[in-house]
Amino acid sequence: MPRVSQDHLAARRRQILNGARVCFTRHGYEGATVRRLEDATGLSRGAIFHHFRDKESLFLALAEDDARRMADVVAEQGLVQVMRDLLSGTGELPADWLGTRLEVSRRLRTDPEFRARWAERSEQLTAATRKRLLWQRNAGNLRDDVSVDVLTAYLELVLEGLVSHLAMGLPADDLEPVLDLVEESVRRHRGQTATKAND
Repeated sequence: MPRVSQDHLAARRRQILNGARVCFTRHGYEGATVRRLEDATGLSRGAIFHHFRDKESLFLALAEDDARRMADVVAEQGLVQVMRDLLSGTGELPADWLGTRLEVSRRLRTDPEFRARWAERSEQLTAATRKRLLWQRNAGNLRDDVSVDVLTAYLELVLEGLVSHLAMGLPADDLEPVLDLVEESVRRHRGQTATKAND
């Protein structure tokens, strides 16, 4: 029997994750039955669970994949850019990212076992945000009257608020100025700093 190439395995894994994202978004975690996962991925349960131990592992892998993509955007452009991409539906995040994110939030509230497993994995985004903010502070672009930890928590709370806003189906077409304000609120204002220094 010929050996399957790593490229083929990676493509198959990506196919499963893409299909599963659609399925979890449409039906939620509980509603994403094995049959629905088969339909969404176009693969048999044997093929799906050859790559992932069970549905929980598949969902966690999907959530981790999205968190890794978010962390990549944060590292290059900051957490506010993740929010802008979420509003516009463009950028590095998949179109169905919001559905996965909402399902993660719901399960964090209702499933202590999932919360424990997710806690081990969720630090990636926080670490990327903190690192980006430290880089901005060292470059002189970030306000220095608030700790980086507080700014990180602030931006993460804004992200969660935006996710909740979108989940409720509230209008999003006028939120770009809000994100401009969020971005401006973490920046150092050179003129103000100079004025204080001269007082």
